[in-house]
Amino acid sequence: MNADLKMKPPVSWVDPERQKACEAWLEEVKLTHGVRPESLRVASADASFRRYLRVDTASGNSLIVMDAPPDKENCEPFVKVAELMSVAKLNAPKVLAWQQAQGFMLLTDLGDRTMMSAIDPQNPQANHALYMQAVDALIAWQLSSKPGVLPPYDEALLQRELSLFPDWYLQKHRGLQVEGKMRNTLDSTFKALVAHNLAAPSVYVHRDFMPRNLMMPVGSSSDLGVLDFQDAVYGPVTYDVASLMRDAFLSWDEDFVLDITIRYWEKARKVGLLDYEDWHQDFGAFYRAVEWMGLQRHLKVAGIFARLTLRDGKEKYLADAPRFIAYIRATASRYIELRPLLRLIEEVEGTDGVTGFAFGRM
Repeated sequence: MNADLKMKPPVSWVDPERQKACEAWLEEVKLTHGVRPESLRVASADASFRRYLRVDTASGNSLIVMDAPPDKENCEPFVKVAELMSVAKLNAPKVLAWQQAQGFMLLTDLGDRTMMSAIDPQNPQANHALYMQAVDALIAWQLSSKPGVLPPYDEALLQRELSLFPDWYLQKHRGLQVEGKMRNTLDSTFKALVAHNLAAPSVYVHRDFMPRNLMMPVGSSSDLGVLDFQDAVYGPVTYDVASLMRDAFLSWDEDFVLDITIRYWEKARKVGLLDYEDWHQDFGAFYRAVEWMGLQRHLKVAGIFARLTLRDGKEKYLADAPRFIAYIRATASRYIELRPLLRLIEEVEGTDGVTGFAFGRM
């Protein structure tokens, strides 16, 4: 064993039987893909019950092992969307082997340097080229869309996601009773959001298209890699660009947000993705739709982050909740239809937040 491998901490296993199953499976793929089981180490984990391990191969490369307990994670959507991304010619992990019964998967390795790690948060324009690469990947993904392939991002799903905000952020995190005027305000706001967002043209939606899930090019590829796509659906064309520019972990001033969103709009309308009402000629109309879609996402993520902290013990997520409250306030302050939501947020959070411009730095 070389010095590098000695320095790697061993992979920890809660379940010894699962460890044995993984070791036995690695011995199998050792024969077909040349992996070196003794090199197994942690690559990353995400907000779900999945985790990712890295393993070297006899040829000197590395591959990724997905550890997804089948009683907690369904890998079928991952496999399906990985194939769709391959069809769209995106730089996404390829599935090399899948032990479906036990939830182990062998994937190509896109490296360990995310787009987020390459971003200079203090100098927006220094990141312009990176964001344009992300826009190009997003356009390619959306252009490959076909109806009836992915689950629909329909009214039921939108409402289910929105309910995370009152259920987890307001009730469990803030300790509030969501009833009476508060319940009525949320219900009417959610109804308007869902109707507005469902009116948009539908495409493939990644659902978490942001710099932490995009990888810097490695090897011979010049394209950003795309990860964490297993929750993809067929829904509003506005969703992923809102996700990209209103990041869960990074805030930009509005000038930069507008710059990249306009460039996305210019590219998307040229290829026919925005043939809806006057979107193809009126950026303002399109931008309003992006903001309303973003608001739905911000409410959902605030609820998810509260749930991750309170239910799953992942405390780091709730620390980013103020960013989402700032996003919610900023959008709600722009539109008269959303003023009741703004007043509700100010009652819950206080009135000292950012409301006068789009995305104050947090």
